[in-house]
Amino acid sequence: MQVAAEEIADTPKLPVVPPSPAPPLLDSSEDGIERNAEADTTGKEPAAAEAASGVWNGEAQPAVLSLEDVIFSVYRSYPKLEAALSDRGIAAGDQLAASGAFDLKIKGETRNQPLGYYETYRHAIGAVQPTMNGGNVYGGYRIGRGVFEPWYKERQTNEGGELKVGAEVPFARNRRIDERRAELLRTAYGRQLVDAEIQAQLIEFVQGASYAWWMWVSAGRNYRIAERVLSLAEERTGRIRRQVEEQLVDPPVLTDNLRLVAERKAKLSETSRKLQQSAIKLSLYLRDAEGRPLVAGPELLPEFPDLLTRSQLDLEASVERALSQRPELVAYELKRQQLQVDQNEAANGLLPAIDGYVTGSQDMGEPTSKKRDKSEFELEAGLLLDVPLQRRKARGKLMAVQAKLAQLAAKQRLMRDAIAADVQSAIAALLAAIEQVEQAREAVELAEELARRERRNFELGASDLLKVTLREQYAAESAMKEVEAQLVFFLALADFRAAVGDDRMELDAMGVPCVPSVPPLCQLPK
Repeated sequence: MQVAAEEIADTPKLPVVPPSPAPPLLDSSEDGIERNAEADTTGKEPAAAEAASGVWNGEAQPAVLSLEDVIFSVYRSYPKLEAALSDRGIAAGDQLAASGAFDLKIKGETRNQPLGYYETYRHAIGAVQPTMNGGNVYGGYRIGRGVFEPWYKERQTNEGGELKVGAEVPFARNRRIDERRAELLRTAYGRQLVDAEIQAQLIEFVQGASYAWWMWVSAGRNYRIAERVLSLAEERTGRIRRQVEEQLVDPPVLTDNLRLVAERKAKLSETSRKLQQSAIKLSLYLRDAEGRPLVAGPELLPEFPDLLTRSQLDLEASVERALSQRPELVAYELKRQQLQVDQNEAANGLLPAIDGYVTGSQDMGEPTSKKRDKSEFELEAGLLLDVPLQRRKARGKLMAVQAKLAQLAAKQRLMRDAIAADVQSAIAALLAAIEQVEQAREAVELAEELARRERRNFELGASDLLKVTLREQYAAESAMKEVEAQLVFFLALADFRAAVGDDRMELDAMGVPCVPSVPPLCQLPK
């Protein structure tokens, strides 16, 4: 629906679809009526205006509340988005825990046998560092003193103890991937997956906020229509009262008009209630910097912006854009990469375990035996082999992962088709809504023209109040149907915005949202 310029002082400033002046809803210029919508709104609803100013908690109110303001509020302080962002901390914790498999480990022991024929005292300390190639590097120091059993002479060291360093390296199994690296990769992909899921939830939140804002705007338009038709009846009451006093019309005409005023006041009260309810629903998304809900007063109501043109709705380009932006496809790709890690890990289990090691040790200090058998530098190298012949565990895991990959590929194809269908459905709804709005506007113009003529005829004595009432009722109904048609269009526009995935939030390395400027509401492919 459209309203006279004198009714709404302010209009929303959308980057792509700015509002433009439109013909009045119910033109009463011939009656000499001039109304200021802002003054009427605050005058008719003082309680709502006071409540609105109180809930803003001292924040500067904008001239009009735009959809960008609401979306920015969602980005900034919507509780569900804050809860979703907490998942990123969980994923980061999982990744950190997985990286703990590569922590440097300090090991130590002391074993003493103070009583008995063989009195021994052994102490050792060392460190083990796992490597990203599946092996380990280690080093340490030990000292063994006392009288050792002949079969445990290797536990004895020279007086200064023994230093030892070594390394273990896999040559087949665990060379390219092992359980530790697989878990680290899975959690890294899982962290990116959480980001994609947050983006998907953000799209839903913005869509819900857009719905709430458009319904609030449409409720405000209906409220102002009810105001206008009431003002027409109230203005007519004074003229009819003068005519009754001058005995130009019968008193029942005045009574009938007073009845009409009462009915229209009741209708205004109903539309006011719906406006307040829609503002309260909008406050779930509209919040201050501290997250407290803000109830927007009727003085912040903007006009409906212009509709998109049919030429702006390019189906092929929109589908392309959706397929490149929708986070659901990113999530599927990340899940595929996680399964690819599982597949590589399962294939790793098919390989034989061939591990090589090399160790060097040197005793220090005075020798503990006359043979000085511990004084020389010792070097040891070897290969360890472990081959499960049937390898059923690895083959079973590999079979399961391959089936999961096939399952995921089918779901991914379905998601691509569903995204394309979402875009097609949204564009079809937009095109149908454009046609509906055009027809509704034509009906409004015709109904307003008939109502204007009927009022003029009534003033000239060529019509009666019943006909005037019916004409005004038809005009008001037509105007409200236009509001309904525009609401359908802009709800479809919110669906289109969600279908192409325009809303995205950049996150820094610590998971803190970097709130960007809100993207244009009707940004379309060029």
